[in-house]
Amino acid sequence: MDESVKDDLVARFRAYLDSVGADAADDVNDGGEGSDLYSLFVEVAGLRTEVRTESRLVKDALDQFRTVFDRLEKDHAALEREVERARSETRDQARTLLRPLLLELLDLRDRLEAGARKSTEQGRSWLFGFRRPPDPELDAWREGQLMTLRRLDRLLHDRQVAPLDVVGRPFDPRVGCVVSTVVDPSQDAGAVVEMVRAGFSWNGELLRPAEVVVNKPGNRTEGLSS
Repeated sequence: MDESVKDDLVARFRAYLDSVGADAADDVNDGGEGSDLYSLFVEVAGLRTEVRTESRLVKDALDQFRTVFDRLEKDHAALEREVERARSETRDQARTLLRPLLLELLDLRDRLEAGARKSTEQGRSWLFGFRRPPDPELDAWREGQLMTLRRLDRLLHDRQVAPLDVVGRPFDPRVGCVVSTVVDPSQDAGAVVEMVRAGFSWNGELLRPAEVVVNKPGNRTEGLSS
């Protein structure tokens, strides 16, 4: 065979091999890009699954926390009611125990006030047209009573015990009781003209009713003419 023919065949075969190698390289490159894209899709799908799983876990955790918070809120409300009930019972017990003591203090105050009033009247009394001479012992005893009375009034005031103001006002059976009546044309019918025994309130509630003298209805014209 001629050498030129051989060279021509070899050149063609070599060109053929080069073209086949280029196509194979392109196929390899195309297969790698497809493989990378598939891997990306797989990773995205897996990530989406993980996100859904995590979201479900978070939702379950929030539901559990919400249940716990609701239970804590109910327990807190129940505890507040129990504390308020205990405080109310404590106040009621304290009032039950303190009320008799306050009434005894009021009786003591009545005696002190009556003694101080009597000693004052004795100090102002007149004998045969002349005033009684000063008595240092009587004055000291009266001053001691008045001092004790003032201390007792401060003690009662600190315990929210206050005297009732009923004189000159219409009689109210909710805070007083009538021990006597008078007919005084200068006063309104049914008005309290005198308080025989003082009444007191405690924290805005009646502690001891007042014993009062009430003016009876009468004819003012008749009273004035008589």
